[in-house]
Amino acid sequence: MEISATVPEGTESLRDQIQRQVPHKCDHQLNIDHITQGGAGEEDEHDIYTNAPAPATKYSSTRKGYLILLGINYGSLFVGSVAATLLLKFYFNHKGSSRWMSTWVQCAGFPFLLPFILLPFYLFGSTRRRPFTRFTPRLLGLSVLIGLMLGINNLLFSWGNSYLPVSTASLLQSSQLAFTLILSVLIVKQKITFTNLNCVILLTLGAVLIGLSSNLDRPEGLTRSKYFVGFFCTLGAGLLFAVYLPVMEKVYREVYCYAMVMEMQLIMEAAATVLATVGMAFDGGFSEVRNESLQEFDLGPTGYWLTIVANVIMWQFCFMGTAGMVFLTTSLTGGVCMTALMAINVLAGVLVYGDNYGGTKAVSTVLCIWAFSSYVYGKHVDSIALNNKIRHNNEISNPDMEMEMSQSGIQAAV
Repeated sequence: MEISATVPEGTESLRDQIQRQVPHKCDHQLNIDHITQGGAGEEDEHDIYTNAPAPATKYSSTRKGYLILLGINYGSLFVGSVAATLLLKFYFNHKGSSRWMSTWVQCAGFPFLLPFILLPFYLFGSTRRRPFTRFTPRLLGLSVLIGLMLGINNLLFSWGNSYLPVSTASLLQSSQLAFTLILSVLIVKQKITFTNLNCVILLTLGAVLIGLSSNLDRPEGLTRSKYFVGFFCTLGAGLLFAVYLPVMEKVYREVYCYAMVMEMQLIMEAAATVLATVGMAFDGGFSEVRNESLQEFDLGPTGYWLTIVANVIMWQFCFMGTAGMVFLTTSLTGGVCMTALMAINVLAGVLVYGDNYGGTKAVSTVLCIWAFSSYVYGKHVDSIALNNKIRHNNEISNPDMEMEMSQSGIQAAV
């Protein structure tokens, strides 16, 4: 939807800042139902796109709903990322060895999105937008192509995770943030600030420290060559995911609402599942999985399939949370939030699997926490400045309203 209303002189930069604080393409809608389901029409255009400034109460209401949705998505990302990483390592620790299966579980949970897509329209009637409408051929094609790229990323991640300890793999993945910043500048014109540059530098230093201490961390029996295969596969996965984040931010600018994000995610995950399934078929993966479940997995067939199902569900939480974070914020913020979970993954790997946690990892974890904290503080300062600008803009644009409110207050006091 394009709004062609004239913007008063001097308010363009303010509008751009507001767009970064509330969901793009849905920020003109005034309640959480519209933000999440896109049930509005063009009659609900937000006043920030017109000559009339938005009342503070409307902006506050929209922002509150936005923050709730943002919290839900980050919660999904948090639970999915930590649990999926541990479960994937659990699979390999108990004699699971099929990298195609570990690739397949990362995307095969897309049918779980169908109830959230279909029920609001067909059962609850909470939205007037029919699912999978407003999809152009271009948007559909992009979803499929990005899904295939995601499938390759999943394969690289599986190779890396099969060789590296959870803590090492998690900290190495933090390197994707440096790629994300560079590609965000090139693809979506992300502005480089001291806050985000400081965050990227600290996290990259943490990844370099892990690489330099490889001899101290290599599991017993794992050759040096296999260790570095895992090392570079993990870095490759980070690079591909860094491409995915800003590309999705750009694509989401054509998306009408959050419901379309779920629909696009379903299409992308379906494409990635097809790629993994074809790979399994050509590589003899189906017979490998059967033998693995019956003979190799040391917890038996029931334990094997429970592990697979748990992996499928948790990875869907992780990827849906990631997609929501990119849609609701920016690709760089989504990448920072994911990287912030690396420290949690490191500690989880140490607590659950007894991974080595020497001085190098401790320093890397501190760098990760330091980087994220500085980034969040910078965003908090920016948010305060933005709210002050909005309040100042409303006061300037509504002097009569401010006078009436003051007079009403005086009369009420009398």
